[in-house]
Amino acid sequence: MMIRFSVISLLFIATQYVLLASNGHSQIVKTACEKGRDTLDNNGFRLIFIQQDSNFDTAVATRLKETFFAVYPVLVETFNSDAVHQVVLTVDTAYKGVAYAHDGRVVISQDWLAKKPHDVDVVTHEVMHIVQAYPAGSEPGWLVEGIADYVRHKYGVDNAGAGWSLPHLQDDHHYTNSYRVTARFLNWIESTQKAGFVKALDSAMRSRTYTEDIWKSETGLDLGALWAAYVEHDR
Repeated sequence: MMIRFSVISLLFIATQYVLLASNGHSQIVKTACEKGRDTLDNNGFRLIFIQQDSNFDTAVATRLKETFFAVYPVLVETFNSDAVHQVVLTVDTAYKGVAYAHDGRVVISQDWLAKKPHDVDVVTHEVMHIVQAYPAGSEPGWLVEGIADYVRHKYGVDNAGAGWSLPHLQDDHHYTNSYRVTARFLNWIESTQKAGFVKALDSAMRSRTYTEDIWKSETGLDLGALWAAYVEHDR
C-alpha cells in the first residue's frame, strides 16, 4: 500500500507543464500540482497558488498567476532586491474583505473576484506590500497604502479593465486619506517635482530613516507646501 500511494502521489503531485505568460516571452513553469494548490516557477521566483474552491473560475486564476509574474519581479528589482522570492497567494472562500498581504502571503477574497473578475491588479497592490517589508512603526500608514496604490497605477497590467483609476481631486481630499488619493498626490510629485521620489520614500521607511524632512530635502518643499501646490495645480 505504501508503494502504491507513492506512485500515485508522484503522478499527481509532480505534474509539470508550461503556461505561457501574457507577454509571450517568459514561461511560467508549473513544477508541482496538488488538489487546490499549484506551485509555479519563473526566473528565480516561485508562486504557490491556493484556491480553496475547486470550481473557482479557471480564467481568473490564470490571470492572477500571470499578473504576479508580470509585476512582482519588476517590483523586487525596482524597490527591494532583498524581498522574498517565494509568495503564497490564496483565493479565500471565507474572507469577507478584499485582500491583504503579510509575511510573504497574499489572501484575496473569492467573493470579491466573483464581483470584480477583471480586478487582477489587486495582486499588484498586495505584492507591493510584500516588497515594502517595512519594520513596524517605521512609517505612516497612509503612506504605506498610498505607495501601494501608486505602484498599482504605474505597474498594473489591466487597471482599465477593472474600472480602476486614480480619482480627480475633491475638496475633501487630503494626503492622509491614503490609497488612491495619496497615490495621485505621489504621482503628481513624481511627474512634476521629483522623479524617483517614491523610491526614496520607500527606501527610507524600510531603513527606519523616514521623517517628514524627506519631503523638503527631496523636492525643496515641505509636505504641507507640496499639498498646497498640488491643490493649486488642479484648480
